[in-house]
Amino acid sequence: MTTLKSRLQDDLTAAIKKRDELRSATLRMTLAAITKEEVAGKSARELTDDEVQSVITREAKKRREAAEAFAGGGRTEQADRERAEGEVLADYLPKQLTDEELDALVGEAVAEAQAGGAEGPRAMGAVMKIVNPKVAGRAEGGRVAAAVKKRLAEG
Repeated sequence: MTTLKSRLQDDLTAAIKKRDELRSATLRMTLAAITKEEVAGKSARELTDDEVQSVITREAKKRREAAEAFAGGGRTEQADRERAEGEVLADYLPKQLTDEELDALVGEAVAEAQAGGAEGPRAMGAVMKIVNPKVAGRAEGGRVAAAVKKRLAEG
């Protein structure tokens, strides 16, 4: 078993013993999503830590989107619950990049892509290929794409 998945299970056991309903429910849902991912496809397999982390990232994103939807619909209690679940999941994810750190990485990637001959708005794909491995899991894809577009528009 991967270390991240076993950490989730140990934390679930601790949360159940403490009668922490929010944490135990969130960890149960996340472990269910991991198990679902493990049995998806032609044969069952065990996920690596990176794959488990991407499942957790996906679950955290779902919580953010649900919180926004509930808040937009005037259901603040459910929105608060979703945000709290997102905070529980944030404990298992790498620290997110600040805007300044992201801009610096994007700037390096743009320079590298332009050195390789990529120019103008069509350089987007080349820059994304360079920057994505550097930010893996530390910034959401949409945020990275927006930073790249902004940098390319500046020229």
